[in-house]
Amino acid sequence: MGKKRVLVGYGVDIDAIAGWLGSYKGEDSNSDISRGYFAGTIGVERLLKMFDKYDMKATWFIPGHSLETFPEQCAIIRDKGHEIGLHGYSHENPVDMSMEQQRDILDYTYKMLTKFCNGKPPRGTVAPWWEVSKEATELYLSYGIEYDHSMSHHDCQPYYLRTGDQWTKIDYTQPAKTWMKPLQPGQNTGMVEIPANWYLDDLPPMMFIKKAPNSHGWVDVRSVEQLWKDHFDYFYREHDEFIFPMTIHPDVSGHPHVLLMHERLIEYINTHEGVEWVTMVEMVDDFKKREKPAEGAMLPAKPEDVAKQLDIS
Repeated sequence: MGKKRVLVGYGVDIDAIAGWLGSYKGEDSNSDISRGYFAGTIGVERLLKMFDKYDMKATWFIPGHSLETFPEQCAIIRDKGHEIGLHGYSHENPVDMSMEQQRDILDYTYKMLTKFCNGKPPRGTVAPWWEVSKEATELYLSYGIEYDHSMSHHDCQPYYLRTGDQWTKIDYTQPAKTWMKPLQPGQNTGMVEIPANWYLDDLPPMMFIKKAPNSHGWVDVRSVEQLWKDHFDYFYREHDEFIFPMTIHPDVSGHPHVLLMHERLIEYINTHEGVEWVTMVEMVDDFKKREKPAEGAMLPAKPEDVAKQLDIS
């Protein structure tokens, strides 16, 4: 076993009310909107307290709706020095939107977060519901976004994204030869992917969604805790260097039983040598020092060019 270097971090998606509007089918339920309010207030405050306890900085991906609805809580996140990234406006599904709608949302939320962070533009994004549209990567590159946390080509190593991959869907009304074709890789980019992982996401097993046919919500936290530990243990055994990004939501991890799970998990991970708790942008900067984009890759626009183009002072 070589010397270990493990970059561990939390990505926190403040879905809150936005999640019920855009993904969880609770837009007509006072009860579900109330749950979103809990997430944006009590849930956020409890997670901030936990991060303070362990002297950690996290990456908070904040939908525009959550920023405008809970400005005081978001200001505390900013003022405590956590990273803030993009997460749509109302947790809308990018795949269901036109290019114009996607651009309008990105333009609005990019400018909003830049102003909120005192002129510091967001460097990363998470696609709502981890659904990435075919236009998304090039659109984000045009705004200088350096990394994404929505895709899953790997699970414990950062990598550079491609855009424009093409695949052929099965059409049973046509001869088989018309759809027996392999995936065609698209264009290399200089946008870093910090892998998303549904197995390291608190929401699917531990959030009850009334209108989701496979909703859970009451999975024993110790089962989830063991699953996350198993991922960490395997990576630690097999790799001298790896990243371990976890995705959580105040909607879920703001509840007592899940907070206690995180405390046990943090303390378990800290028993291992070589562990550093970092933000996702720190994972990105570390990766960029070691790996360069492929020759001819589409690169993110320079921040100063974006600021000039969007008239952001």
